[in-house]
Amino acid sequence: MNNMFSKSAIWVVVALLLFMLFKQFDSHSMAGGVKGIQYSDLLDEIKAKRIKDVVIEGNTITATKIDETKVRTTSTYLDRGLIGDLRENGVRFDVKPPEEPGILQQVFVSWFPMLLLIGVWIFFMRQMQGGGKGGAFSFGKSKARMLDETNNTVTFADVAGCDEAKEEVTEIVDFLRDPTKFQKLGGRIPRGVLMVGPPGTGKTLLARAIAGEAKVPFFSISGSDFVEMFVGVGASRVRDMFENAKKHSPCIIFIDEIDAVGRHRGAGMGGGNDEREQTLNQLLVEMDGFEASSGVIVIAATNRADVLDKALLRPGRFDRQVSVGLPDIRGREQILNVHMRKVPISTDVKADILARGTPGFSGADLANLVNEAALFAARRNKRLVDMIDFEDAKDKIFMGPERKSMVIREEERRNTAYHESGHAVVAKLLPKADPVHKVTIMPRGWALGLTWQLPEHDNISGYKDKMLEEISILFGGRIAEEIFVGQMSTGASNDFARATKLARAMVTKYGMSDAMGVMVYEDSQNDGWLGGANKTISEATQQKVDAEIRTILDTQYALARKLLEENREKVEVMTKALLEWETIDADQVNDIMAGQEPRPPKAGTTIRKQPGSDGPGSNPTPNATAPA
Repeated sequence: MNNMFSKSAIWVVVALLLFMLFKQFDSHSMAGGVKGIQYSDLLDEIKAKRIKDVVIEGNTITATKIDETKVRTTSTYLDRGLIGDLRENGVRFDVKPPEEPGILQQVFVSWFPMLLLIGVWIFFMRQMQGGGKGGAFSFGKSKARMLDETNNTVTFADVAGCDEAKEEVTEIVDFLRDPTKFQKLGGRIPRGVLMVGPPGTGKTLLARAIAGEAKVPFFSISGSDFVEMFVGVGASRVRDMFENAKKHSPCIIFIDEIDAVGRHRGAGMGGGNDEREQTLNQLLVEMDGFEASSGVIVIAATNRADVLDKALLRPGRFDRQVSVGLPDIRGREQILNVHMRKVPISTDVKADILARGTPGFSGADLANLVNEAALFAARRNKRLVDMIDFEDAKDKIFMGPERKSMVIREEERRNTAYHESGHAVVAKLLPKADPVHKVTIMPRGWALGLTWQLPEHDNISGYKDKMLEEISILFGGRIAEEIFVGQMSTGASNDFARATKLARAMVTKYGMSDAMGVMVYEDSQNDGWLGGANKTISEATQQKVDAEIRTILDTQYALARKLLEENREKVEVMTKALLEWETIDADQVNDIMAGQEPRPPKAGTTIRKQPGSDGPGSNPTPNATAPA
């Protein structure tokens, strides 16, 4: 309120001064209620003998009529003819020198604009240096937003998928609730907690949950909010933020993306005097100056802990690091259940199946999945969000929206159907392969079709037998084209690139070749092969590596071809189902592999109507197989 009052008072004073200046200029025209007339009208009045006397003052002529009313006009020079007319008509007149302006008017006219500019310049310079905390733009004030216990309703029940992280910060909640529990034994809670993890894993949400559980104020600010063009502003904001926090202690200060101000000092332009380093120095001083009983805990979040200054990570500052990683399959299921509480969900929605189908998703990605599913259901005028909506939302996030308007020739569709059937049949016949979840020839993104495999659990380590089977699955599409279509397309280019990369890693990096042994032939630091530009292996060894890679590829290619030739009927049935329905799920794939007629699509599944047989849809875009 005081800041608002001071701002209003400044502008009121400026308005009054401007008003006085304009009134001073207008005082002559408004004085005495004198009526202004034209110069020619004044001459006519004089000749008609209706003027009693006249006063000539500089360029202003004031005349008094017989009826005592006054009129005024102006003339740029003294008219000699006017003097003659006045004498001939018996009008008394007086000539006076122009009135000198007063001291106040002289100041207004000559000095006031300059003084006003100087005053405004001094005022804003003080604000930019952080000297006036209640000023117009509050440059020195902290931009931290405070949530008190009544506005912050987030608790640990709203955070899922990071049980280990919640356990590490539970004692912070206990300390904020009852500090004496730790202090009476001489214990000291960490003053700073650094949360490290990929984007979207819930670092900010976890910090809010700590404050919500402890029911203490929560100050939130981004690291970039400290950085300004003027040196000293960021340091002033740090001081102001900690002063406000101490007034509301016990409380939590949360600094998001702290790497914006916490990078290694001396590594950038400007030496040690630039704004970012001044801000970091002030932050270090404030954190080191905490009293043990202040009750202020600083929580920071970043996904680049490797670039932070070592002084930030020493004991007494951010001496506790909490890793908030991507959730596993159980964590994803818990996160989905949290977000699905806000959406009307149908009984056929299975969170565990959705968790299996979203490997590598963060908490933010899963929240987006639930939102996209709700949007799909709203477009279809449904009252509940069912499993089909979630499947469509997942497909859209993974592969992009359906290209329903794309016109594809029937020959192209048939070739794509055989290609994807080849992937799916080989995947079903190999024992270590992940289960096939879906096969589709609906164009999405850059792919004309897709064979999607879902792991039954998160794959933490890779194994040789499974990698070899993945190579065979990647070759299944091209082999099916050769056997059933009789020609080759460019659709397998991405499959070949992935198969070659995987085989090369097995030989050069993972030591999975009997012929080449456990020696590493790949430079992991420079991400390059040792037989490349920086060559450190002999030509003979390089030839052996190439030969071993070729042997792995040829062996798995022959295995995939053998499986498809022995199961031609299943490939034909699956291709027919794809051409009819465009998408088949795991149940239909299992029916085909069991030698049964595939069951019809589930209710609500949309089938695209091919717009025509001609058009620009014949671009040979590479088909894709879903990563296991």
